Amino acid sequence: MKNTVMDATAIERALKRIAHEIIEKHTAVPISIVGIRTAGVFIASRLAGYISQFGQIPVQTGILDITLYRDDTALGTGRAIVRATQIPFSVDRAFIILVDDVLFTGRTVRAAMDAVMDMGRPKTIQLAVLIDRGHRELPIKADYIGKNVPTADHDAIKVVLTESGSGEDAVYLLQKGE
Repeated sequence: MKNTVMDATAIERALKRIAHEIIEKHTAVPISIVGIRTAGVFIASRLAGYISQFGQIPVQTGILDITLYRDDTALGTGRAIVRATQIPFSVDRAFIILVDDVLFTGRTVRAAMDAVMDMGRPKTIQLAVLIDRGHRELPIKADYIGKNVPTADHDAIKVVLTESGSGEDAVYLLQKGE
């Protein structure tokens, strides 16, 4: 069964709210927004645009591929596809905001933090997510959340964004039988 959790209007409103929250906390510093491939990159780009538009704050953006840092790569059946990480600024002493679409167990975020720390020592690392669905396996908490969506462990959240070629912006809860 598929339920719509957020439509295009709700996604836009949530991202604009997150942008305002980031602006309130970071008015005097350059902000470095790093999107975690794949959907996190699209969300990060939108956030950077809103922050620039609303706050007149310089925003640096980057793209992070965490494939080699995942602890579940060996569990998959196929080969991992490694894409380029593109962070055109130094992470040393930077105020980094990692961006992802869904926060679930925390393992993706842990891998992303490991990848960033291998590039240098940031001043802070914060986390912005469109959806927080709970069920943490690691002590990870988002600083900026678009929407909390309580789910069963066996359910799935699907984020579709126009940038990925879907033709729509929406978040769906896919409920599966036990």
